[in-house]
Amino acid sequence: MPELKTFDAMPAALDHGALFHAPDNLANLVPANRTRGSRTQSPVPWRSRTGSACRQLLSGIRPAFTQELDHGRFFLAAPVFFGGGAIVWFKLDADPSVVALSAWLGIFAAVIVVARFERSIVRKSALIGLLFVCGMFSAQFETWRAATVMLDSSVTTTVTGRVERREGDGKGRWRYIVAVADTQAPSLARPPDRVSIVARGAGEPFEIGQWLTGRARLVPSTGPALPGLDDFSFGSYFDELGANGFFYGAPSAAAPRDDGSLGVARHTTIEWLYRLRAGIGDRIRSILPGDTGAFAASVVTDERRAISRETTEALRQSGLAHIVAISGLNMALSAGIFFVGLRMLLSFVPSVAQAYPTKKIAAAGALLALTAYYLISGFAVSAERAYIMMAIMLVAVLFDRPSISLRNVALSALLILLLSPSEALGPSFQMSYAATLALVAGYAIWTRRPMRENVLATLPAMRPVIVVGRFFGGIVLTSVIGGVSTALFSIEHFHRMSAYGLPANLLAMPIVSFVIMPAGMLAMLLTPLGLDVLPWKVAGFGLDMVIGIARMVSGWGGNIDIGRLPEWYFPLAVSGFLLLTLLHTRLLYLGGAVLGLSTLLVLLVPATAPPDIVLSEDGSVAAILRGKVLASNRERPPDFIFSQWQRALAAGEHKPPNIIGSEAAPLGGAGQERKRYRLSVSEQREARKAIRHSAASGTENGFTCRKGAWCTAMLDNGYVLTTLEDAAYLGPACDVSDIVVTPVRLRLGECRSGSMLFTGETLRRSGAVEVQIGQQGSMSVTTAYQSLSRPWLMHRTYDWRSNTFNTASPISDSDE
Repeated sequence: MPELKTFDAMPAALDHGALFHAPDNLANLVPANRTRGSRTQSPVPWRSRTGSACRQLLSGIRPAFTQELDHGRFFLAAPVFFGGGAIVWFKLDADPSVVALSAWLGIFAAVIVVARFERSIVRKSALIGLLFVCGMFSAQFETWRAATVMLDSSVTTTVTGRVERREGDGKGRWRYIVAVADTQAPSLARPPDRVSIVARGAGEPFEIGQWLTGRARLVPSTGPALPGLDDFSFGSYFDELGANGFFYGAPSAAAPRDDGSLGVARHTTIEWLYRLRAGIGDRIRSILPGDTGAFAASVVTDERRAISRETTEALRQSGLAHIVAISGLNMALSAGIFFVGLRMLLSFVPSVAQAYPTKKIAAAGALLALTAYYLISGFAVSAERAYIMMAIMLVAVLFDRPSISLRNVALSALLILLLSPSEALGPSFQMSYAATLALVAGYAIWTRRPMRENVLATLPAMRPVIVVGRFFGGIVLTSVIGGVSTALFSIEHFHRMSAYGLPANLLAMPIVSFVIMPAGMLAMLLTPLGLDVLPWKVAGFGLDMVIGIARMVSGWGGNIDIGRLPEWYFPLAVSGFLLLTLLHTRLLYLGGAVLGLSTLLVLLVPATAPPDIVLSEDGSVAAILRGKVLASNRERPPDFIFSQWQRALAAGEHKPPNIIGSEAAPLGGAGQERKRYRLSVSEQREARKAIRHSAASGTENGFTCRKGAWCTAMLDNGYVLTTLEDAAYLGPACDVSDIVVTPVRLRLGECRSGSMLFTGETLRRSGAVEVQIGQQGSMSVTTAYQSLSRPWLMHRTYDWRSNTFNTASPISDSDE
């Protein structure tokens, strides 16, 4: 064996002792001509480092994007592109050309066919364009299908028609949906096909399908309370309601008419379902009195008018209003309870459980129960949406597919947008799908979490604790995810959010899940046998507890008024939210960054100056904004309009006007004679003096009013605003004021003195108005409508005298 050679690691002249005891010999280890070595991490300019980081980031985006496509994430975004096309179509100032849309549809389809063997990015881009154009086509078809005749102006007439739906408020007032057959005294040239009318009286209500007639006051649907807020006339158009109103006194029965245009035969089945719904609601309210019965009826039939205003407000402030509406929660609980109950019953029969797929049988039974629930729910939009979502999940069980998945959510959204694309603009659709999307995405993340073995979980004594903890932990997590995901949409549409929704839901949801819904379902199953009293009493006990929780939490004062946010924030934040919930690779952090940065910008960037003056669309209400105070010209302004102003402008305090003198005597009589009356020279002089004096010496930043005549106020910059109830004071008001507002529909479009004039006619065409006065005294006017050529706005341009439409621009926003 050859001898192994070893190497001495140290120089021969130096041993270990020399190394530690003779420091001077260390110099022998270092060469005499050694130079300082270069640094291994030499400084790199920040521009180069930034560029390198960006290149690495971009190089990682493409593989992540490819991975998203490979996992079928493009299908999840299909409702976004489809709904985006519908939203753009509804937001345009005029209907786009159908020919142009057809051309774009053909172009995108051709690109998809040609590029089917080419690069995927080209095909996907063309498919996005195709979905976008299909969304626009769907919006166009829905508008054609609705074709609602909207009432052009308020009118008192005799209405005769057939009752299609009814709903009581528990105080003797009934709201009827009437298919109008005739109007008399006067006979309307453009009568709406369907109206919503409230009847007061202690008599027996009319049944669905009966005919009635009565003198009624009809008014058009209101537009946005302020520019940029929700347009209620848009919803009325697609709900096919042409007007709202009330009967003068109780209506009387009318003889049925055989009018094929009303489609009586076509609506026979629907009217039978509405009669069944009304009967169920009456039965529930006869067993459970007061708000308890009204609450129970709303959960089953979606009849909410009988719930008192106080209880409704308490539920809304506590974040429990979602229980009242038939939505995803109610549908999910009813289907889940029926599914679990039926499957459990089948498992008690071994021969059935072993021979048949009990899971699929239970899913089919739950689908039938869900369908029955939807048919008696009044076909509300929220119920329709929830039914489609739950039906798709149950059908997925029948075909052995995952029931809770983002694909099912996307499929249900596509079906709803295909049937009713106008719902994409509504808060109900947006908030419902935001919560569902966030919950399903959170569920997917939870199922992918790494599982860790817990020794305590194996102990028998800990199992009940773990079950209870998981249940309440699930409620907390669900409430947090649902509340956070819908907060963005709540702020956009309602300009406020509930601060105590989490504790309210934590207290109420176990009662809803284990008491109210099971007892309610059992009561509905026993109703044909007349054995439903006891189950409804149990459900009523739970409902009383929920109402008590709502009142307790609302007493904490948890509502936070946010006010309007910049127009760019909502679409940008929604884009970030969609990226965060639809993606599963690292690209989802991009959505979080977009959402976080947009929110940070809103907090840091100074907000635009609020308006100085706001006017309602009929000119009856005006207000001056100063900080958090809204000073109005009405002692008790209409709550429907004024509450929206307060939330949107974050002005919680109301300053009523100062009333001086007694009510002014009607000049020249009443009605049209009063409008045509002209003041004498001396009366004009006295009126000018009174308005000028009141504006100069009135309460700070508030109105001073002579009841029945005029109200005036002086702004901080010296501008004078005067509102008129009596048009006879128009001349004096124009002489001493800078801005004059009157609800009277005058043909005069401006003051001869040069002052800005808003009349009932101009406001009818412009909608609500905001006026902002700059530092140099220039006035900027923002109107709710810039164009009136869309079908749900055309009624504002109708002139009944000439029976023509005038679609000229409402009011210029240029400086006056």
